[in-house]
Amino acid sequence: MSQLPPYLNTYSPGVQSLLPLFYIAWADRALTPSEVKLLREKIDALSFLSEADKKLLQKWSDPRILPSRELFQHWKMVLRDAAAKLETEDKNSLAELGYAMAKSTAGKDAGWGRAEVLTALREIEETVGAPSSAAYHSIFSEENTDIKEFAVEYDFDPKKIQEVLDADAPEMKHRMRVLLSDPIFNYQTLRVKEDYRNLVLQWTKILGKQGIGALAFPEEYGGEDSMTRYSAAFEMLGYHDGSLAIKFGVQYGLWGGAIQRLGTKKHHDKYLEGTGKAEILGCFAMTETGHGSNVRGLETTAVYDADRDEIIINSPHAGAGKEYIGNAMHSRFAAVFCQLIVNGENHGVHAVVVPLRTKDGRVLPRIRVEDNGYKMGLNGVDNGRIWFDHVRVPRENLLNKYGDIDADGNYSSPIQNPSKRFFTMLGTLVGGRVCVPRAGLSAAKSGIAIAVKYALKRRQFAGNAADGETLILDYQSHQRRLLPLVAKAYAVDFGLKFLTEKFVAADPKEMREVETLAAGFKAYATWFTTHALQQCREACGGKGYLAENRIADLKGDTDIYTTFEGDNTVLMQLVAKGVLSAFKQELNDEGMMGVLRMLGSRVSVNLQKLNPIYGRRTEREHLTDPRFHRHAFAFREDQVLYSVAQRMRRKIKSGMSSWQAYNECQTHLIALAEAYIERLTLESFRNKIETVEDEKAINVLTELCNLYALHTIESHATWYLEYDYIEGVKSKAIRKAVDVLCVELREQAGGLVAAFGIPDVILGARIVV
Repeated sequence: MSQLPPYLNTYSPGVQSLLPLFYIAWADRALTPSEVKLLREKIDALSFLSEADKKLLQKWSDPRILPSRELFQHWKMVLRDAAAKLETEDKNSLAELGYAMAKSTAGKDAGWGRAEVLTALREIEETVGAPSSAAYHSIFSEENTDIKEFAVEYDFDPKKIQEVLDADAPEMKHRMRVLLSDPIFNYQTLRVKEDYRNLVLQWTKILGKQGIGALAFPEEYGGEDSMTRYSAAFEMLGYHDGSLAIKFGVQYGLWGGAIQRLGTKKHHDKYLEGTGKAEILGCFAMTETGHGSNVRGLETTAVYDADRDEIIINSPHAGAGKEYIGNAMHSRFAAVFCQLIVNGENHGVHAVVVPLRTKDGRVLPRIRVEDNGYKMGLNGVDNGRIWFDHVRVPRENLLNKYGDIDADGNYSSPIQNPSKRFFTMLGTLVGGRVCVPRAGLSAAKSGIAIAVKYALKRRQFAGNAADGETLILDYQSHQRRLLPLVAKAYAVDFGLKFLTEKFVAADPKEMREVETLAAGFKAYATWFTTHALQQCREACGGKGYLAENRIADLKGDTDIYTTFEGDNTVLMQLVAKGVLSAFKQELNDEGMMGVLRMLGSRVSVNLQKLNPIYGRRTEREHLTDPRFHRHAFAFREDQVLYSVAQRMRRKIKSGMSSWQAYNECQTHLIALAEAYIERLTLESFRNKIETVEDEKAINVLTELCNLYALHTIESHATWYLEYDYIEGVKSKAIRKAVDVLCVELREQAGGLVAAFGIPDVILGARIVV
């Protein structure tokens, strides 16, 4: 251990009296809002503390400033040494320990002998003390005892699997579990949208005070410059309340992200720190009633007035109003996306900061805001419509990283090509498509966990009266319904982590590839969420329909995920365009050699495909061989890519426009996008397994990966049969192999959903608690 700072050994008696309580409060590496409130109220009320004591203790109770591990370990050593010296009757009391430490330091100071001091410490201990925690026992036990949970019914330790799932940001995910388990985040049934919105707003502000909202912001504005930790926090919010996740994402990710990524230092200085603390509320005004997916076609205008050095924001007609804008009813500011017109020339879509309300919440003149009203879900999010009637803002409000107007009224941009500039601007905001599917997957995992846990306790029908009724997860149909969902949840999780890693590490030249990946994984994951939650609802019968068991809210809140942050069908066409562009570029770069290599690859694959032995192989060793899975997924992707490329080429050569050719091949293109993302998902799963060290974890993850691969191949059986990749006998064998894997994984199902790490209070379903 490095040398400790000298002040660590010179705490005053007052600070030492509370040190055991602070150690316990920080033991889980997070201070919940309830703990912060309690500690600060008690500290202020303790008359025996000096002002210097209170200042230090208030600093220690700031939830955004975690004690360093060095400091925390020092606290532990000091407390264990002091606990060893306590009299027997005083053992196991945090108040007695702190009181004894204070008296020892104070010496003959009579003030520390007063009974009211010990009484005050005991009152705090009653609320903060946690006698069952490992941290508590680590102070008073002679051995460094850890409290462990054993899952003897599984062939693996669920905690080991959870470590794999949490590996991208383990401390942040743990902290979020602790925070969201705090009573202040308890679920409430609020059917009046205004009440629900106020609760979600309160929660959003609490997360801001905790420093969670600013995680992706630069350090000088209160953040950690960590998109990895931000996306992990967003993922964890998906387990809790869908409205909170979206409100959080709008405030810190979309509004804050627009300021951070499209603005420059003057905008950062003005807005970022306040945004991260939720002191400045903002919204992201892009979508219009008449234009959703077609961002380039937005009709809101931003006309520069050189005479007054201002920008005039206007909605030319009702259909050009901003629509479905989250945070619209609470925001003071909006990042408005509009057509920037300077000196009569349209420079395309840019973002401008437009004030919406006064500090006391009154809507500003020439702005009209209407509530979108009740929705299918997410009624804790204040979605609204916004229209602008020639609203004037200063020229400095233009978010000018990629396009600026100088003091002389001249437009300039570091990216001369308007199309490239447009896609570059949109590319900086791709973080939303990285985060949204992670929250959606968390909702799916919640539903899957509820359905599996319920299936492990719900009994129905019996073979004979003597045997009793059968657990519903022991029925083959129920295994077939739920276990492939468990496998795909893991597969999609690893795919989304791969996407996040690519996004965080990407340089500007790689952003087009990342945009393609983000579009594809967002669509693939959120379609899975919608499908999985419907299956889980049905698997729980009438209980799944009750609001108290949460699946209803999970379904309602995530259904919109398939169309916001980009309509999934449109996004998959974008993915197909990206794959085709990369394919075309590869051939252009390699010239004739690229064509020959492509043809050689096709001949090789076709020879293998036509090999009757390969098409008929049905033994388990072959069907669960990763090489077979990789080959089958890659074969489908390649065949669909080659066939759609040839099909479009023929149409264009016949005189058809490229737009019309593209339109006539849309379903073919969506199949290509799906095959591309499925192949990457499988590869991500296999690559993740290679990083795992625990043998039992490797075994169960391998079985899950096999189930994901074979179930996916089975879902495309018709296609594989049409292309003679497999014969009927192999198709039947694959179906049987899926059945067998479901039976084998049935005994591990409880442990696999336990590994999601969803605390019961956050899962919140009465049928499983």
